[in-house]
Amino acid sequence: MNENHEQEPLENQGQAPDQVGADPSETPVNPAASWYAVHTYSGYENRVRESLLNLVRSDFRLKDKIIEVLIPTEEVAEIREGKKRVSSKKLFPGYVVVHMEMSDELQTLVRSTPGVTGFVGPRRTPVPLTTDEVDHILGRMKETEETPRPKVVFECGEKVKVIEGPFESFTGYVSEINQDRGRVTVMVDILGRSTPVELDFLQVDKL
Repeated sequence: MNENHEQEPLENQGQAPDQVGADPSETPVNPAASWYAVHTYSGYENRVRESLLNLVRSDFRLKDKIIEVLIPTEEVAEIREGKKRVSSKKLFPGYVVVHMEMSDELQTLVRSTPGVTGFVGPRRTPVPLTTDEVDHILGRMKETEETPRPKVVFECGEKVKVIEGPFESFTGYVSEINQDRGRVTVMVDILGRSTPVELDFLQVDKL
């Protein structure tokens, strides 16, 4: 799955895991269920998700068969017109992930959903996602929900302008980047001396 795509402005894309049970305490637990990646036409992710959830809502027999339908997203932040704006971006455009018990009947049901092109796997044969893959997806969603990821990515040596804080309007170049902390060190000219200033990603912009 390619992560370097912009979000399609089709609908509100921010999606948390959808428990199909009306009451979270009644969410079915099915040890036979696994997570599967389903490929969709571009821009059809929400429609596919809603179609599958509507099938579950209309047929109680599916409640413990199709447990969750998820559009993996991450929260990204940027500064626009001096204000911090947070939006959702798909991690894997063109895909939804489904927590379900696989069977020939359910495989056909999912495949026949409008907008679905097939399951991810050799010759589109459904192959469950690994535990590490699922943990990565869910962990990234939770992590960026709590701390949105900066939309702009910087490189060492790149010229930038400070747009927020005590050094606003200063310009300089990036000397160090800390992706984990979302911080960047910028060398700015203060009183004729090149001085390192550590800033948040959202406090600087590319020139």
